[in-house]
Amino acid sequence: MKRAIGIGGVFIKSKDPKALSAWYQKHLGINLLEWGGAVFSWDEQSKTSKNGATIWSMFPDNSDYFDPSDQKVMLNYVVENVVELAKVLKEEGVEIVGEVSETPQGKFSAYAEASAKAYVDTRPRKQKSRVVGT
Repeated sequence: MKRAIGIGGVFIKSKDPKALSAWYQKHLGINLLEWGGAVFSWDEQSKTSKNGATIWSMFPDNSDYFDPSDQKVMLNYVVENVVELAKVLKEEGVEIVGEVSETPQGKFSAYAEASAKAYVDTRPRKQKSRVVGT
């Protein structure tokens, strides 16, 4: 089973998310969308996934979106199968926090990694799984 095969998202906490987003837009040319973040599209992630995107977004420092992690950055990794990966991680001694839950955006599960809490998610339908971590 393949584990991390791509980046599904980059999320950053900031005291002033709008100003930091504007800095990235000005200096790195990131095209900010109406909702304040960006989408980097990619054509071919693997043999079975022909398209997808990496989401890039800022959050206020007091956001609970990263909970239970207290980190300022969260990375979302694309994986082949979040349910199977969670089983393998547990067998390898990784602490799984809660059960895999399903949302309109995909399946999510949290696990504890070496430096903080991290998250696992799967995009719905025929898309690949993603691991979200800090």
